[in-house]
Amino acid sequence: MNAIPPSAPPRSCVSADGLGGGAGAGLAIDVRGVTKKFGGRTVVNNIAMQVRHGEIYGFLGPNGSGKTTFLRMLCGLLTPDGGEGHCLGLDFRRKSSEIKKRVGYMTQRFSFYEDLTLEENLDFIARLYQIRGRKAAVQQSLERLGLAERRKQLAGTLSGGWKQRLALAACLIHEPQLLLLDEPTAGVDPKARRDFWDEIHRLAAGGLTFLITTHYMDEASRCHRLGYIAYGNLLAHGTVAQVVQAAGLTTWEVSGGNLSALADALRGRPGVEQVVAFGRTLHISGRDAGKMRASLTPFMTPALEWTKVESGLEDAFISLMETAKDNYQ
Repeated sequence: MNAIPPSAPPRSCVSADGLGGGAGAGLAIDVRGVTKKFGGRTVVNNIAMQVRHGEIYGFLGPNGSGKTTFLRMLCGLLTPDGGEGHCLGLDFRRKSSEIKKRVGYMTQRFSFYEDLTLEENLDFIARLYQIRGRKAAVQQSLERLGLAERRKQLAGTLSGGWKQRLALAACLIHEPQLLLLDEPTAGVDPKARRDFWDEIHRLAAGGLTFLITTHYMDEASRCHRLGYIAYGNLLAHGTVAQVVQAAGLTTWEVSGGNLSALADALRGRPGVEQVVAFGRTLHISGRDAGKMRASLTPFMTPALEWTKVESGLEDAFISLMETAKDNYQ
């Protein structure tokens, strides 16, 4: 199930200043040196992360990069091999059972009972958390996510967007302080994704903290800050502007005829790291502006229109991925 069953009824852990007590005042997540190995392979390598209360932190990286493993260690579903720090003011290694009560975890796959109704699924989750006033809590969850009119519908008949809403309702039913969302909008249509992110921002404005993994660049751009992980290593973090700037890329846009042949001719030339088609244009990027300009100059003919443009988040992430060292052994 998407919920993390606690061993006892949840209770509030917010102190008078709203920081949850403990180290890292103002931080919902404050960890360092987090490491996990499987069979001699390091899948999460010495990662440090700080996430503020009420912040939406995007966690990006290719499949198999260690994102899900990191999330599971934070909420106590996996035991780290190394690291220290706090999650919601609690030692994330020694107080994992307490952290589970205060965190909502939404998994990549829809994992509710498809032969139960929405109301029955939420009631089951409420029973797991031993929530007092269970009936009222279920009703509130249904109304909060616009599910009340579908309460008697079987979960297995829902579309992707409605399944997503049900999963989020289940994550929120015990009023957590931190939501860990693992690729929550994979396979969901653009309208449902936008509605989902509007809800996330509304909840964050109310003080809820989010750590969200995603592959979508438009979603990454809606986060307050980002971290990019590849092969277990955190390669970049900061705001979108900071991550793009740190990549140090120069990007040219070119339009004109026979761009496919031009792309083939440019790939592999000194300084040219990326050649990507965007509609009727090409984007050419690289970190060595001088070498790239020398490689492009012979192709800067009147038949083509060349414009220097700002590098984007996708350009930065592809560059980071291409320079990352594979940890497969």
